[in-house]
Amino acid sequence: MTNTLNVLIAEDEPLIISIVTRALHEISRYYKIRHCNIKSVTDYDATLREINEAFNTSPFDLIVLDTNVNVSNDELLDCCKNISAGLKTNFPDTKVIVLTSCSNNYKIHNILKSLNPDGLLIRSDIDFDELLKALSSVLNNAPYYSRAILKLIRLHISNDFSLDHIDRQLLYQLSIGTTMKYLPKVIPLSKSAIELRKRNLKALFLVEKESDRSLVLKAEQHGFI
Repeated sequence: MTNTLNVLIAEDEPLIISIVTRALHEISRYYKIRHCNIKSVTDYDATLREINEAFNTSPFDLIVLDTNVNVSNDELLDCCKNISAGLKTNFPDTKVIVLTSCSNNYKIHNILKSLNPDGLLIRSDIDFDELLKALSSVLNNAPYYSRAILKLIRLHISNDFSLDHIDRQLLYQLSIGTTMKYLPKVIPLSKSAIELRKRNLKALFLVEKESDRSLVLKAEQHGFI
């Protein structure tokens, strides 16, 4: 580690900002980091602004990002993509730890794919010691995932098949009760193409003659929802 650590915390809860800051100062003392410069922002626009502005000043060594900083669930994936694009353009070496309240495997998968974070922790898994482990691991170039994330990854590794983004989106929409009438409004396919996708998914999960609910339950068991 270097003698200076520049950190951005993107989080809208003051308590979490305080806990992360305390953990960073403890890590700094342990590794004898002389300067720990910490900035905190509370919304998505400010996060992007800090990332872009830092390109002309001092690059961030670490960003601790709450994926829900003042953004709706519907906008979450687009925001993750925008943040990821900004980081890859300006700071390809920046480490990213993502904090999320999402417990839905579909959304967690999208976060992993969109941001490819060095660390990913679900809030319900986090305590102070866990946060210290995550920070230490990531700053030493080793990825860190909390228990729920590791469980999801193991589920996916154990599966002998994979699904594309449209398949995952269709399963997610079925799981929240979206009807066939409205599916073409949220999935970029025609109704007949969606029906074909659904039939293929039922065949894949061995529930060809069963209900959509049976398909959803099978997908949940395999960690896709």
